[in-house]
Amino acid sequence: MVLKTFNVQEEVYKKFSSFCKELGISMSKQVEMFMENFISKEPEAKKEYLEKLERIRKGKFIKVESFAKRYGLE
Repeated sequence: MVLKTFNVQEEVYKKFSSFCKELGISMSKQVEMFMENFISKEPEAKKEYLEKLERIRKGKFIKVESFAKRYGLE
């Protein structure tokens, strides 16, 4: 096990700390479970995102020198 330091908003920390105390659960264990859950699901989300990004990159684009001129904002 390692000891790590994270920066979080004080109000969020206080609320989560109270929540954990009321339920008698370990705050550290909850954070660890969140991290494990996130990394176990991340590859699927990342793959979807990269596929969508690739489709966008292959899209047709219009070269615009000045948006203001093109859309009459100057």
